[in-house]
Amino acid sequence: MPQKISGGIMRKLFVLVLAVLAGCGQPATDNDFNSRLAGFQHLPGFVNLYHDENGGRVYLQIDRPGESFLYQSSMPRGVGSNDLGLDRGQLGDAYVVSFQRHGDKVLLVAENMDYRAQSDSADERDAIAASFANSVLWGFEIAGEHDNALIVDATEFFLRDAHHLARRLKAAGEGSYAVDPARSAIYGPRTKAFPDNSEIEAVVTYKGEPSGDILSTVAPDPSSITVHLHHSFIRLPDDNYEPLPYDPRAGLIGLSYGTDGFSDYARPIGDELKVGFARRHRLQKKDPAAAVSEALEPIVYYVDRGAPEPIRSALIEGGNWWNAAFEAAGYKNAFRVEVMPEGADPMDVRYNVIQWVHRSTRGWSYGSSVTDPRTGEILKGHVTLGSLRV
Repeated sequence: MPQKISGGIMRKLFVLVLAVLAGCGQPATDNDFNSRLAGFQHLPGFVNLYHDENGGRVYLQIDRPGESFLYQSSMPRGVGSNDLGLDRGQLGDAYVVSFQRHGDKVLLVAENMDYRAQSDSADERDAIAASFANSVLWGFEIAGEHDNALIVDATEFFLRDAHHLARRLKAAGEGSYAVDPARSAIYGPRTKAFPDNSEIEAVVTYKGEPSGDILSTVAPDPSSITVHLHHSFIRLPDDNYEPLPYDPRAGLIGLSYGTDGFSDYARPIGDELKVGFARRHRLQKKDPAAAVSEALEPIVYYVDRGAPEPIRSALIEGGNWWNAAFEAAGYKNAFRVEVMPEGADPMDVRYNVIQWVHRSTRGWSYGSSVTDPRTGEILKGHVTLGSLRV
């Protein structure tokens, strides 16, 4: 015969069940937060990183939810075929993003830069933000919380197909591929953090059934294609840069939003909505009143250490000829070209680079850049020189 449970015991059981339920799905306590990080490699910087080398995980510490920054993807180790266009050092997508907390999740939200209201009115800006879609690039579950800092496991975000390589291989008729998590991993030597940028790199393997003729000429096993993908979290520059309106007569490259600029809905009625900014480096005189002045911060480009002699010296000498043009424009010693420092990462946003890229067949040379989408300011110049064009 079942025994009767007293009211006191029932109340205690009820309180215990409530306590257990209250703890489910909640972020870890301070002690849990700290215990998760114990033994991990701490990389303090713009976004603090915690690298669990043994477990192959990377955690982000999010101190400033809601703050906008630049996210840039790239491919430091490529496929090697000009026909596929998947070169070493190729820059990928760039977004102005922010981490936004929603309950037990943190969303990485990309702002819509194609439609804006360049106005002092918050109401006008809010109306634009509500009218056009943003894009959530990823959702992270909160692993821990300490004061206002959140910790999230971002490993899967960094191991995804950020460069859209599978889609590009399929479009080229090379077959259907997908990321193989079992053969992909965080690459520690190129995972670093600095005051204004945090850099994370991954070895990413794609498995598939090859159907074309190109991959077999550049990969040991065309059913397994392994590249490196890189991710940069970059602090946005201050407001002291003045954007230069794009004019095709000036010989500068304009920023691409949509097709021919971004739409500014704060412009006066009757004015053209489309606005374009030229891409250029920030260059300021030490003495603004002087006809010719040294620059506050010279523009420095670094030549790939992999470029052989005498090509390397020729690139440095030829690049430095640009100094004459800068001096004619009123800037003395404002531009120089040097060899890349030993051990420096070409994908690190702090370095403007001239990369020496090998391909199985002859191809193009390119100029590209990591650019502030808000203004057109070049944060990192990135030149690709094909070695077979010599």
